[in-house]
Amino acid sequence: MPEDHPTAPATRGPNATPVDEFAGDDRHSRANAQLGTTGTARSAVGSGDSQRASRRWWDADAEQYHDTHAEFLGVDSADGEFVWCPEGLHEGDWHLLGDISGKRIVEIGCGSAPCSRWLAANGGKPVGLDLSAGMLRRGLAAMARGGPRVPLVQAGAEALPFADASFDLACSSFGAIPFVADSALVMREVARVLRPGGRWVFSVNHPMRWIFPDDPGPEGLRATVSYFDRTPYVEVDAAGAPTYVEHHRTLGDRVREIVAAGLVLRDIIEPDWPEWLDREWGQWSPLRGEIFPGTAIFVSEKPADG
Repeated sequence: MPEDHPTAPATRGPNATPVDEFAGDDRHSRANAQLGTTGTARSAVGSGDSQRASRRWWDADAEQYHDTHAEFLGVDSADGEFVWCPEGLHEGDWHLLGDISGKRIVEIGCGSAPCSRWLAANGGKPVGLDLSAGMLRRGLAAMARGGPRVPLVQAGAEALPFADASFDLACSSFGAIPFVADSALVMREVARVLRPGGRWVFSVNHPMRWIFPDDPGPEGLRATVSYFDRTPYVEVDAAGAPTYVEHHRTLGDRVREIVAAGLVLRDIIEPDWPEWLDREWGQWSPLRGEIFPGTAIFVSEKPADG
């Protein structure tokens, strides 16, 4: 999966690129140059500033992001792919959403929509939602070359532009949730648009990753930041305006947000690193994956009488 994207794992965090190395960060050099990123900060950032930063970031980084990650994500395959995480869990094998045939599905933070396209190719009726026009345009370009067509909507996750009980299923593969200031509101919005008995499954970078340096090698095995420090990680331009924002929640925070939204938590999956996978993906690597999880996948449902 991608490094820090609405259908991919975030790989920044409180120990990311040092201030004086942004110009040499090859993974995001174009976005950093376009947005004028000059340094980092740890400060409170509200929903409006988070949303503006994320929209601009993903618009600016869309091309370079896909240069690196489109093949792994199946962006340009005829029917897309649905990969939950860098550890390679595929919905076609795990069926975390259950039966998708004929089901109305909303994908939140769909990016270029390979997951939504896979759902459509396998009998679902998905709608993809993302904040970034640049990411959505990349999805439209992929669909123009053939395969299933999926409706795409540009909107934020904290105010879903859909009617109550309009979807059977909701999903997000590293999309939106780490980048919003009020993830509890996202949970309530998902609960609102789900029909009774509907399922909500989302994957995020595992919360414990917050405490380690953003490094796939031995340096990434040292705990240096408090797990309980929820101050956002922010990249800023010369004027101090956010160009990238990532929010941290503990595992307990995620559970409480799901339950408070009236949903029932069915499972938390912490994938093992597969023996066959020798790829490094930002901070994800075989070295780290053998020791602690990189991904958390939350499976929840709206009560049938809800």
